[in-house]
Amino acid sequence: MTSRFSLIFFLVAAVFSQALFAQEKKTYKEPKFDFDWSNPTVYPDRIILNISEDPAHSANITWRTSAKIKSGVIEYTEASADPRFIMNAFRLAAISTSFQSPEIEENKVKSTYHSISLKNLKPATTYAYRVGDSERWSEWFQFTTASEKTEEKFSFLYVGDAQNYILELWSRLIREGFKTAPDAKFFIHAGDLVNNAHREQQWHEWFTAGGFIHSMIPSMPTPGNHEYQPKSPSEEASKYRSLSVQWRPQFNLPENGPKGLEETAYFVDYQDARIISLNSNVELERQAEWLDSLLSKTTKKWIILTYHHPMYSASSGRDNPKIREIWKPIFDKYHVDLALQGHDHSYARGRVSPGENLLEGVNLRDQTGTVYVVSVSGGKMYEVGGDWDEFGAQKERSGGNTQLFQVITIEGDRLLFESYTAIGELYDSFELIKTPNGPNKFIELRANAIPERVETKK
Repeated sequence: MTSRFSLIFFLVAAVFSQALFAQEKKTYKEPKFDFDWSNPTVYPDRIILNISEDPAHSANITWRTSAKIKSGVIEYTEASADPRFIMNAFRLAAISTSFQSPEIEENKVKSTYHSISLKNLKPATTYAYRVGDSERWSEWFQFTTASEKTEEKFSFLYVGDAQNYILELWSRLIREGFKTAPDAKFFIHAGDLVNNAHREQQWHEWFTAGGFIHSMIPSMPTPGNHEYQPKSPSEEASKYRSLSVQWRPQFNLPENGPKGLEETAYFVDYQDARIISLNSNVELERQAEWLDSLLSKTTKKWIILTYHHPMYSASSGRDNPKIREIWKPIFDKYHVDLALQGHDHSYARGRVSPGENLLEGVNLRDQTGTVYVVSVSGGKMYEVGGDWDEFGAQKERSGGNTQLFQVITIEGDRLLFESYTAIGELYDSFELIKTPNGPNKFIELRANAIPERVETKK
């Protein structure tokens, strides 16, 4: 009898304590990272495949080691199912650069960055590669070059700000994106990859969260405002903000943009799409001239732009009128199809009027000018807001407190846009169809998605 009473008392006490615990408001506690957690070793780390200017025939790769390793090499070859493919590998020496920034308190790390561009590759071909120093090697990774067939179907991934809780929460998002679109040809990161531009720990979180995905799907990053911060007391005093000291050593991106903005403003032609990264932090007017010239010469069917600060904001009190004033006329002039943005830590999707050349008898709702998307992939959220109507645009889908990734698929005259949550739910979708003599036809597909989430920040 006594033992039965004791058991009942224990169970009641356990349930009661659990109820009290459930009612307690949890206080977030940041994980501890020891200072040397992000230090490099003699073994290759932060291996990343970068988008190249000619993705059908070239690939750019970078990686990091400790300063003890002064040089690096790569082995690569066409991949096959026969494991003996490694016997056919070519070996090339990398460009190795010593890296240290002792003036930055949060970045007192000595390392060597290694970079290489593979040239004269075959289109639509799967290659394998590994990096090292001739004795210590990474595993073998694989990637596939772009096709030369312009109409052939391909997909790519796009995400907004990773920025906060990178290893904790962004990791699940990028991995779910890879699971959903494992054949994606590249990965657009629309700025604010980290929160503190020069902090080694956060860059290590970013690389660790993506893991082998960074090594197999080419990255196309554009810098956000958090990639620009003072790197010394004198810069801080003068209110000058430098690009992350890690940006150029760890990314090997096209240098075909305006002089001085290389690897932050650049473009890539992927099959029948011209995809352009703009740097919305600096020199907007000079980039406008470059963009005008770039778009006036292209014959590509699809024009897709990515930059950080939205043309139309997804959150309240975050308008960017200067970007709208300087860049939007060019977007309209050349009928940009899609603009992929970040910064606002919420979701919004909408579009502007197609302007002239409407076909007689066509419903205006079925035609569109540029479609603008703002998205967030990390764990930091802002309240949903922003009035697009007063600026001549129509917002058609919003989202708050939701980590998202996007899959964009292009096949000939059709572009399919799909936005997914971190647990794989379809959140938004639409389709664009090219027409012979007019604006894009727009097909709304959000009815196939889950209900809109407009919760504000808690």
